Amino acid sequence: MDTAPANDRPDDQRQLDRSAYAEVQASAEFGELRGAHRSFAFPLTIAFVSWYLLYVLLSNYADGFMGTKVVGHINVALVFGLAQFLTTFLIAWWYSRHAAAKLDPRAQAIKSRLEERA
Repeated sequence: MDTAPANDRPDDQRQLDRSAYAEVQASAEFGELRGAHRSFAFPLTIAFVSWYLLYVLLSNYADGFMGTKVVGHINVALVFGLAQFLTTFLIAWWYSRHAAAKLDPRAQAIKSRLEERA
């Protein structure tokens, strides 16, 4: 494997690197990888931001509802606030499972083929 920094390589080698990456980027396999990532990440991002904005809006405009006692001194606002942390960790866990099952094998296959060309 070539260990020289990219700036120390001859121009033809850097051009080969660029063309290899451009070829991979244009491949259907890379498109499928991006699609698998986007189809998971975008909907969950929209859902989480919506959930967070709902919490903020309710906190600002629904004082009565958010101040409703659930158990003892615990009110709806506290439950919603703690649920924000819970959903953050659940989404991170879910994404790591999705990446390990669907994204990482595809990315590794693309990386292996690219490294074989080097």
